[in-house]
Amino acid sequence: MNKELHTEAVDTFFDAVMSLSSREECYSFFEDIATVNEILSLSQRLEVAKMLKDHRTYIDIAKKTGASTATISRVNRSMNYGNGSYDMVFDRIRSEDDKL
Repeated sequence: MNKELHTEAVDTFFDAVMSLSSREECYSFFEDIATVNEILSLSQRLEVAKMLKDHRTYIDIAKKTGASTATISRVNRSMNYGNGSYDMVFDRIRSEDDKL
C-alpha cells in the first residue's frame, strides 16, 4: 500500500465513509464532499473493473462507459497488480445480492 496515503486526514475520511449506513447517507455525504464529476469518475472505474472482470474488450468498455483507454488500462493494472480490493468488493457485493 502507498505509504503517502496513510495520513490522519485519510484515516478520518475512511472512518467517515465506514460510518455511513445506507445508500441515501452515501449520496448525501458524497454530494457534500465531492463534485458530481469526482463521484462519476470513481463509479466509472468500478464499472470498468466489473467489465474487465467479465472479459470485455477495451473498445467495448470505452463505448459503454465513456472511459478513456488510459483509465481502462489503469484499472486493469490495479486489478492485476494491486491489492485485490476490486475482487474483494465484487465478492462482497455478490454476497449481499445473494442474501436478498
